[in-house]
Amino acid sequence: MTRQVEFDIALSFADNVNFFSYFWLQDMDRKQIFTIPNALSFYRILAFPVILWFVIADKERLFAVFLIINLVTDFLDGIIARVFKQETELGARLDSFGDNLTYVLAFTGLLVFKWQDFQPHMVSFLIFMAFLVGSVVMSLVKFKTTPSFHLYSTKISGYIQAAFFMCLFTLGFIPAFYYFMISWAIMAAIEHMIIQLIIPGMRSNVKGLYWILKEKRIL
Repeated sequence: MTRQVEFDIALSFADNVNFFSYFWLQDMDRKQIFTIPNALSFYRILAFPVILWFVIADKERLFAVFLIINLVTDFLDGIIARVFKQETELGARLDSFGDNLTYVLAFTGLLVFKWQDFQPHMVSFLIFMAFLVGSVVMSLVKFKTTPSFHLYSTKISGYIQAAFFMCLFTLGFIPAFYYFMISWAIMAAIEHMIIQLIIPGMRSNVKGLYWILKEKRIL
């Protein structure tokens, strides 16, 4: 198969799948597409139906093992991308998509396997979901796409959530840890929404509100 044929296949796939249609693959270096961070993100995306099946089949141990693997790859892909200078627009969006699927699985597992422990704390979770969904809806309305800012606050929130879920499926439900996790997640979602109100167009790899305000010379 020639390189042009390979590229035509990739471009055809991009035209037919909305997630990838954002990118002009014909203008991208193959080295920017086939990277270790992107492979780890692809793994999380492809693992989603398998891990979801573990929930449906009531396989808590298998679910916990593969969820933790997903969480570890989420931690590693960002580090590898920064260390080896492999940060790209494609990588940022793949990472965000894979992260979203992973945390859908994590909270699904929380609701299914740990419902008795979690039920008394449901109100805080609903508040978090309201901010999270509000952020996504705001992005879809304003930018016609889902957000992929990769804020520092969101990255830290992801690490806290990963630690919480690892703890949850190994040591059990710890209310104090849960409220620390959910409070940070709500603050990160609020920062997300404020940034979306300020910036004129969608961007990736935004550090945080402080840097946006500094760019606009408000600070």
